[in-house]
Amino acid sequence: MVDMILQGYKNSDLYDKEDINGQCKDVTAMKFFKGQENDRIYCKEQRIGNGLYIIVTAELYLKKKSDKVSKKEIPVIQKISKYEYKIEERANQS
Repeated sequence: MVDMILQGYKNSDLYDKEDINGQCKDVTAMKFFKGQENDRIYCKEQRIGNGLYIIVTAELYLKKKSDKVSKKEIPVIQKISKYEYKIEERANQS
């Protein structure tokens, strides 16, 4: 999954935005075992000053019951959308 994301491939069956409203536009889901246990990791995407693209894995959600976002997932996604991360870059070390 990481390689797919880094290569820029779009596969909404494995990784997609959980765009339930404007506030949650940076929340995504890594979808594992789709059609089976349907576990996923909800993530928060960020870009920092130099254009570096960061995905923070925020919360594991086990055994999602439906394909659509249900009333159970909405509070989780909204909570993650409010997370703020301070990303610090290390200076180049020689």
